[in-house]
Amino acid sequence: MDDGIRAGIEELTGEDLVDEDYGSAVDGVIIWWRDGDDEDELSDVIVDAYAVLGQDGPLWVLTPKPGRPGAANPNTVQSAAKTAGMNAATPLTVSADWNGVRLRAFGKGR
Repeated sequence: MDDGIRAGIEELTGEDLVDEDYGSAVDGVIIWWRDGDDEDELSDVIVDAYAVLGQDGPLWVLTPKPGRPGAANPNTVQSAAKTAGMNAATPLTVSADWNGVRLRAFGKGR
């Protein structure tokens, strides 16, 4: 995770971010993912995250940018999202070191 991004989100929203042990619905989800993490596990993490996501809030997967330590193959997030029943948007720059991909359930967002 990147503390600068986390602090920026908390400042923007006025809310503290919680971790995966939080026991209630959430307004949005950020999944931090790096190369070497199991792609099949990413699909499971996406499904679990969507299950606690309230009111169709945003679900983002953040990965290190290409050329950075831990940079994941761009197809990893796309493939894991599809396996989890989600559409993955085009990656966006989140910071100097991180890209973000917003996911939506199939049929959502139109």
